[in-house]
Amino acid sequence: MASFPFEIAAVDGQARTGTLKTSRGEIRTPAFMPVGTAATVKALYPDQVRQAGADILLGNTYHLMLRPGAERVKRLGGLHHFMRWDGPILTDSGGFQVWSLAGLRKMSEEGVAFKSHIDGSKHMLTPERSIEIQADLLGADISMQLDECTPFPCERDAAAKSMELSIRWGRRSREAFGGRETQNLFGIVQGSVYPDLRQQSAEALIETGFDGYAVGGLAVGEGFEMMCNVLDVTTPHLPQDRPRYLMGVGRPIDLVEAVARGIDMFDCVMPTRSGRHGQAWSDYGPFNLKNAQYAEDVSPLNEAVNCPASRDYSKAYLHHLVRAGEYLGSMILSWHNVAYYEDLVARMRASIAAGRFEAFRNEFLARWEEGTGKRG
Repeated sequence: MASFPFEIAAVDGQARTGTLKTSRGEIRTPAFMPVGTAATVKALYPDQVRQAGADILLGNTYHLMLRPGAERVKRLGGLHHFMRWDGPILTDSGGFQVWSLAGLRKMSEEGVAFKSHIDGSKHMLTPERSIEIQADLLGADISMQLDECTPFPCERDAAAKSMELSIRWGRRSREAFGGRETQNLFGIVQGSVYPDLRQQSAEALIETGFDGYAVGGLAVGEGFEMMCNVLDVTTPHLPQDRPRYLMGVGRPIDLVEAVARGIDMFDCVMPTRSGRHGQAWSDYGPFNLKNAQYAEDVSPLNEAVNCPASRDYSKAYLHHLVRAGEYLGSMILSWHNVAYYEDLVARMRASIAAGRFEAFRNEFLARWEEGTGKRG
């Protein structure tokens, strides 16, 4: 199986910084992937996403297969051409979305039969179909195996059965993917909060052989401390020489603590979702521009972040836009939030390279606790 070269430039404790080299450009790690669910990072132009510092975007198999349709995206030149993004794209398998459909889906060994939340049409998502959509139709640079996301809380027997199904689906995904020169496939570790299941899952995925390894089944209600505990018992079982991706996480504090535990890649809808709800992120946590305290605050969001959205607009103006329901407020705040997240991972890369990540981590935790009143 052809792998994108992954070069680790520096290690500080368990934290790593390096470069994943793809045919469409280099991904600097630790990396944050803005989420482009429906072939768009909400409220941002592709050029703004690039200017914010993003090397790679995430696209969503479930949403794109339903609308506009994966075959249509293929006819229109593939996902990169369709959305005018020439850098790398990672697509999720659709597993999390169909898992969250509850009454609209039926799970079996074959895959997941489900009804569209848009029009009620019936679909079948198998490991093979997921790979076809991601790699062949959308043209993703990095595809994910189809897995079953384990809910929280989850009894151990149920977690074990779910994890074992994901292992079998991983083998089928790998076989369907085959050998590709310019595309990669990542496996997904499951096992809920049970250390032995996480180890068993990781070992089975390594035996199957993937280009990278994701940690799934977190950010589903288990809480900050338990998430950290699961990473503590999972990342030591993952290969040192391949990228490690924590799916769907999260807040800035989550990224810092996950990097401290050896994670290289992240994605989350939080930056743009928060932006649409009047919220801006910082090292001190989120702050809400709807609040009256910003009505005459002429300071910018964050002059230290190299982004027009962060530097050039006053909090008073953004307070006005948000309170008035103007689209521009969501656009500026979303742009700032994406730029802030990219700035955060850039600062982590620099601190690891300089051998001072632990100092950076402690300084960040102090600011976070000052702003939020808690460590996690």
